[in-house]
Amino acid sequence: MTSLPRSPRLACLALAASLCLPALAQAQSDCGSAANPARFTARSDNDVYGRAGQDQGYTAGFAMGYVSPTFAGDSCGPALVRWLDGHLGWLQIDGAQQRNLVLTATQGIYTPTDGTRADLILDDRPYAGVMMLGVGANSRRGDHLATTHLRLGMVGPSAAGEWAQDTVHRIFGRPRFEGWDNQLRDEVLVQVQHERLWRLRRNERSNGWGWDLTSHAGGSLGNLATFANAGAEVRWGKHLPDDFGTDPQRPAGENSAPIVQPHDGSRWAWHLFSSLDARWVLQDITLDGNTWKDSHSVNARDSVADLSVGIAATRGRWKIGGAIVGRTREFQGQDERPVFGSVSVSVAL
Repeated sequence: MTSLPRSPRLACLALAASLCLPALAQAQSDCGSAANPARFTARSDNDVYGRAGQDQGYTAGFAMGYVSPTFAGDSCGPALVRWLDGHLGWLQIDGAQQRNLVLTATQGIYTPTDGTRADLILDDRPYAGVMMLGVGANSRRGDHLATTHLRLGMVGPSAAGEWAQDTVHRIFGRPRFEGWDNQLRDEVLVQVQHERLWRLRRNERSNGWGWDLTSHAGGSLGNLATFANAGAEVRWGKHLPDDFGTDPQRPAGENSAPIVQPHDGSRWAWHLFSSLDARWVLQDITLDGNTWKDSHSVNARDSVADLSVGIAATRGRWKIGGAIVGRTREFQGQDERPVFGSVSVSVAL
């Protein structure tokens, strides 16, 4: 039997790991309930969702995640979740009243604008595939949330970016990008990202209509990316969730933060949101190239900002969300500002 090439083989291994995430819910025991469930989330990012004819920059991504129930005391649920919660206490803020864990598997694909060229395009960003597995610890005290995510993964051929993009393009009859021979080389990635979030205002009427405003500040350290960031998110709608934001690009977004007041699943809840995040970037491997090996790179900008607008709706066990993200230019000489879309679906387990 012919074996799979190395990159798809590793991709299948990571996919198998991600598919195990929802299986964690089968061991919830009496930890979860209708008011306090675990959740499974799947998200697809793609620049074709954002603007027709654009296939460049952060061109596509996929994420799967398991969010544990909210812990108000001792952790419960699957043995893996209890073990992680017991060993990640140093990530939590003092006096935390509620906490939970998030397990993630993600892949990101980055390409230059001209996919027809097989030669090295010196004035455009490198081809890169990134695959990461992560664990996040969230701890909440009133209207203050601290979230820390630890991620380990790969950049380069073993991250299967070329294979994933070729497969999707083949399915939808789109042309193959020809320059993947110039992609970044294999390198193990480690990232630690931390954010603090503060709910500044929340106003909700007796009929369920309301709005809230949440700010955030934090940073990332590692050879994937090193930066400091700050921003805010505003939401408006009916029966707003009791969390700290919906922006899918935030580490505590997509309703993954611990909740105190659960939503009544028998009624529709929906809201619009807009989020702004500004980053001061010291290093980004997808632009600066490999850390220890010679590779293609571009002159990255020191500051980058994202503006996200979207909508989310919840009914029963299900939640669906969509967002459009506009990003400022990330490197000197970049022709177009990147725009991509994000679609996510989550279910209470």
